[in-house]
Parts: sequence; structure tokens; C-alpha cells
Amino acid sequence: MALRHRLIERSVDEVWAVLADGTRYGDWVVGTSDSRPDEGVWPQVGSSITYTIRLGRWSVAGHTVVRRCEAPGVLELEADSGWLGTARIALTVRPWGENALVTIDEHPLRGPAGKLHNTVVDALIQLRHRGMLARLADTVEKTPRGTHQAV
Repeated sequence: MALRHRLIERSVDEVWAVLADGTRYGDWVVGTSDSRPDEGVWPQVGSSITYTIRLGRWSVAGHTVVRRCEAPGVLELEADSGWLGTARIALTVRPWGENALVTIDEHPLRGPAGKLHNTVVDALIQLRHRGMLARLADTVEKTPRGTHQAV
């Protein structure tokens, strides 16, 4: 199971403000160099963002759709990685004292990645999540208090 959590030393609302800004995914999602609105108003259900994934000189566009949103605690996404297929990514943000405990749960859903899902794939996703949650914490914690604006 590709489930990981991290304590972020900011409030739930401050974490949510970053998650609710579709232009900031390049700041914390590992492999993503930029993100921009595509359809709807992020993070409303059915809205989407597009992004660029870069690895050296290689790049590919990706597309993510909001499947469930219960602000400020639940955001479930379906990320489309082209020929690899799609993945379900569920983020939960809950209070932990004055801080926020963020949990990410990701599983391949459709396409070859979904059909070939195994413990090795989960281990690779776990490594990605470790970096992603560290980058999310860094993004949220480096934003001066009081400047977060929920979108």
C-alpha cells in the first residue's frame, strides 16, 4: 500500500491554501516542473490542471482532475500520465495540535500501471511520496504566516 504521512508545522488552513492553488503543484509534486489551470475552478470537483513532467531533456504533459473535494481536509485526484495510465491520489489534511498531519495515498488505477501494480511499484511510489511531502512541508512552512490565501 502506497500510504505515507507527514506532520507539517502549520495549520490545516495554511496547508490547504497550497493544495487549493493549482498553480503551485510544480512547487511540491516530485517530477512536475509547472502547473496551470485547465478546466473549471480548482479544486472544485471536475476541475483540472495540466502540468509538465521533466526528466533531463525529456518532458511530457500531464493532466489531473479533482474527483472529490471536502475543504479543508480531503482532496482526491485522478492523475493521467498518458501511456502509463491513471492514478488515484488521495490527500487528507487534519489537525494535529496546532499543526497539520497530511496523509497521501496513491494507487495506479487504469492502464498498464494499474494492471502491473505490485509491491515494487508501491515501494517506488513511497520514495516519491517521501520527497513530495517534504517539498509540500517546505513550500507551506516557507510561506510567511498570514500570506496564505485559500483559493
